[in-house]
Amino acid sequence: MASVNSLAEALENLSLEARELYLNLEVPRLEKAPTPLEFLRDWVNPNVPVVIQNAINQWPALEKWNNAYLREKIGQKIVTVAVTPNGYADAVTEDKFVMPEEREMKFCEFLDVLEGKGNDPGIFYVQKQNSNLTDEFRELCEEVALDISWASEALGKEPDAVNFWMGDERAITSLHKDHYENLYCVIQGKKIFTLVPPSDRPFIPYGFYDPARFKATKGGSFEIIKDSKNETEYSTADKVPWISIDPLNPDLKRFPKFTKAKPINCTVNAGEMLYLPSLWFHHVQQSHGCIAINFWYDMEYDIKYNYFKFLEKVTEIADQHPNHS
Repeated sequence: MASVNSLAEALENLSLEARELYLNLEVPRLEKAPTPLEFLRDWVNPNVPVVIQNAINQWPALEKWNNAYLREKIGQKIVTVAVTPNGYADAVTEDKFVMPEEREMKFCEFLDVLEGKGNDPGIFYVQKQNSNLTDEFRELCEEVALDISWASEALGKEPDAVNFWMGDERAITSLHKDHYENLYCVIQGKKIFTLVPPSDRPFIPYGFYDPARFKATKGGSFEIIKDSKNETEYSTADKVPWISIDPLNPDLKRFPKFTKAKPINCTVNAGEMLYLPSLWFHHVQQSHGCIAINFWYDMEYDIKYNYFKFLEKVTEIADQHPNHS
């Protein structure tokens, strides 16, 4: 098994060299927005995150958006809200990939839940990721921007989606990656990101899980139901590849290789923006009632993506011999 051992060592060296050559021990912070050239040269091309201050100071939302203002402006709007019993939407629960129950409700009713009025069971989070700002929340568009001008110029495209996020402090985004250059702007409260670079992919455990969904019962509890119109077993092609480890409380007996990953914690406060590069793994927490807007720019499927797919395949080969990894 010498070749397998050599492969495992090469994967470890890849991670170590990435940290020595270009990754930072913590996320850098800029005091002002970069120029398009600086953004592309210093952050996008090397694929490293950065917190940017004073980039959205001109947005009226920073002064206006609070519960009272939003209740008055869009309180009667019907919006889509994700509801779970445990705060984890789109995450592994009971060995299934479980999506939230989605409810359509007036935004004022959602605010009532956040403010502790009423006895609705569950944890509520506005998190529909289909450019919901320009759809369900379009009345708010005039108080933010619909793109980040210097990013659009640098990347040569407009964002694929602009999303509105607001929810309970117990709502957690499980560890995952996206194929987007993500500019994440906090309007109210704070977001806490746990970031893992793509070069640590060999240490991140993936599994394949049957898709399912939370459903509230009449008694106020939740059950997990198959996300299917029939009760047949799922084929391998139907299963969802996902990460089951919690980076804040990892089960290192089950996933010992995660000890070699080096997560970076980053807090993004109101008025700040995080550039989260494509393919970076991220886990997200938030303060109660936090409001954020994010912009998804489709990544370039260039040699960076090509190399990452190669790394994934090599990792799969190494994982077939866990006692030698």
